[in-house]
Amino acid sequence: MTRTIVESKTKTAIIGFDQPFCVIGERINPTGRKILAAELERGDFSRVEADAMAQVAAGATVLDINSGAVFTNKMAEDPRYADNNFVEPMLMPELIKRVQAVVDVPLCIDSSVPGALEAGLAACEGRPLLNSVTGEEERMELVLPLVKKYNVPVVAISNDDTGISEDPEVRFAVAKKIVERAADFGIPAHDIVVDPLVMPIGAMGTAGLQVFTLVRRLRDELGVNTTCGASNISFGLPNRHGINNAFLPMAMATGMTSAIMNPVALPVTAAKIEAKKAELAAAGIMVPDDIDLELFCQLTGLGSTKSRAGSEMEAIRAANFLTDNDPSGGEWIRFNRAVVAEGEGRARTGRRKRG
Repeated sequence: MTRTIVESKTKTAIIGFDQPFCVIGERINPTGRKILAAELERGDFSRVEADAMAQVAAGATVLDINSGAVFTNKMAEDPRYADNNFVEPMLMPELIKRVQAVVDVPLCIDSSVPGALEAGLAACEGRPLLNSVTGEEERMELVLPLVKKYNVPVVAISNDDTGISEDPEVRFAVAKKIVERAADFGIPAHDIVVDPLVMPIGAMGTAGLQVFTLVRRLRDELGVNTTCGASNISFGLPNRHGINNAFLPMAMATGMTSAIMNPVALPVTAAKIEAKKAELAAAGIMVPDDIDLELFCQLTGLGSTKSRAGSEMEAIRAANFLTDNDPSGGEWIRFNRAVVAEGEGRARTGRRKRG
């Protein structure tokens, strides 16, 4: 049975067909997060530390550390700060250091810059997952020697010098090429985690069927574990959580063993709470000034004022139970007992305030 081992200083996560689904938390990534990127440029890592702890609390078993940033405000003092190849090798070790100081879970070192990958490998405790190698010749020649040198598993993305193909046969062929080339370096198939590339269902109606077919073939013909950017499937569509919640268990049933995703449902902002109060007031419903805000969010369907496990995590836990990767449903029962206990605590608090 194929098992991919990733380790922190004291903990081990196993990615495998007979294991619970591996959730790789994606939040530590400045790409597209302007506030986080600006904080990192100032040397402020408090949000990184908070994101690390919140994701582990929500159920992530591995954390992806992406250093994809440029420091535009520092360009005046040195134009190299506009270059990822300059910034990322400096930033990656510091990100890893800060995360390892607050949580002890295995890490996934994520960068398109080979220098950042090696800097991360040197700074990381345990046996991280490296993200990533593609089927591009130059990329394989740069990354696969690092994988061999540090004896770590690697994510293999199914695109090559021709780009990302919409043809699943081509994407399978690229994955096979990477597995075979890795073997030339002495890297076993169980240390390759293939990302077959999930296309947005809104742009390609067969995207779900394609990835399910690909995952089955990767499992049955190459014997490799798989991962994906889970939210890609719902990109650009309304109610993305609804689509993600259906996609993940279906992908798991076909053999997908991990996903890079956000396990956290972010807290409701004060602005959204005030907007909801105004909406109710306009409908003639007056909300007491001293109402418990957490209770208010629950009653109005806004969510929660606290970070908590997202609905995708509930779907994954249910699928683990249904695929017999949660023996006797122990994890499912523990998770739901915790949710019930938290809800009862909020209800008691709410009653006291009304009284």
